[in-house]
Amino acid sequence: MELNVQKRIAADVLKCSAKRVWFDEDHLDEIKEAITKADLRSLISKGMIRIKPAKVTSRGRARHRRVQKSKGRRKGQGSRKGKAGARLARKDNWKNMIRAQRDLIKYLKEEQIISRKDYRMLYSKCKGGFFRSRRHIRLFIEEKNLAKKPLPKQKAK
Repeated sequence: MELNVQKRIAADVLKCSAKRVWFDEDHLDEIKEAITKADLRSLISKGMIRIKPAKVTSRGRARHRRVQKSKGRRKGQGSRKGKAGARLARKDNWKNMIRAQRDLIKYLKEEQIISRKDYRMLYSKCKGGFFRSRRHIRLFIEEKNLAKKPLPKQKAK
């Protein structure tokens, strides 16, 4: 049964694509007889002709990608655009590093693992950018024998 003309006119009335026009299978004979826009409007009002919902791009893949990124995946060398400073400002990087280092030496001073004098010396070296990381501070302390007590494996939180 050819209903291309009815489908085209119905699409025009419904203001959508002909792909989205749906005909009720039980009333195809009535739809075939409808040849004017007025006939089709009455069939639309009776519910024999309807618009199918628009097909949209699924968000499933986007949601999965967002979960992966929240876990720290998909951030490798090939996914990056811009310099390292564009992703994390040099100053923010410095702040994170210096805070961690100062936190460590403060903890060591409070636990009396290092003396106040050594604390001041380490503080100055931190400020001058001498240490690369907290691990570097620990190695320096062990190398210079600054610790009065053995260094704890990990700083208690």
